[in-house]
Amino acid sequence: MAANTHGTGRLPEAFLKPGSSSFLDFLSDYAPERLPGNRALPQVEGAIEAVHGTTIVAVTFPGGVVLAGDRRATMGNMIAQRDVEKVFPADDYSAVGIAGTAGIAVELVKLFQLELEHFEKVEGEVLSLEGKANRLSTMIRGNLGMAMQGLAVVPIFAGFDLEREKGRIFSYDVTGGRSEELGFAAVGSGSIFARGALKKLHRGDLTEQQTATVAVQALYDAADDDSATGGPDLARRIYPIVTVITQEGFRRLAEDEVAELARAVHEGRLQLPNGPQAPVL
Repeated sequence: MAANTHGTGRLPEAFLKPGSSSFLDFLSDYAPERLPGNRALPQVEGAIEAVHGTTIVAVTFPGGVVLAGDRRATMGNMIAQRDVEKVFPADDYSAVGIAGTAGIAVELVKLFQLELEHFEKVEGEVLSLEGKANRLSTMIRGNLGMAMQGLAVVPIFAGFDLEREKGRIFSYDVTGGRSEELGFAAVGSGSIFARGALKKLHRGDLTEQQTATVAVQALYDAADDDSATGGPDLARRIYPIVTVITQEGFRRLAEDEVAELARAVHEGRLQLPNGPQAPVL
């Protein structure tokens, strides 16, 4: 029998129902219309013009993983914003980088953050990194209806696996299909160019500082060939967001640190416009 909450001060039945520790499941029962993928869209003709985030890269190193993103958001052929943030902590040991429809992506990330926090409070322990990746896959799948209308969200999820004691990277497609990436990954409009750079620069013995530099180099290459990806803007002092996740947890590099990296990469490009050259053999 459903709880009658009108004028009684009692909590709705959904709040009292035992079962899943998933906040997403709770919201699906109590207020499904609040989920991003369940909102009805008006009938429109042609593509929907919305702000899109672009290139995100993730690179592992022996002590963890680096997740970085450029700062440009576009709407069609226009630059909609020059300093948008696309990399967010999911919890203390993981982070999400977003590409695709910016508004829906940010909302999905906030819901994912709440999902992980809710699980930890209910269960009294942190969800495994594999479990976090699976939860995010379910949430992306729930947005499939909007993705089919052009409002897709394609994130990268990265974190430090406390059980395996190493950094791991997971990529997704618009249907929620999940793949674990080995070494590095890139998503977004400039991903093909960023991935090409990562193939040549990534090694298994890089330090944290070197890995952060590789990520910035890859974003620079993406911006060099993809107009939707923004390179370091030295005039406006707008630099990529670079985050590091290790056994000590999530850390976002300070703006001064990233500025130093970006300026060093830029100075190198004045001598070698195409960037560092890998040996042939």
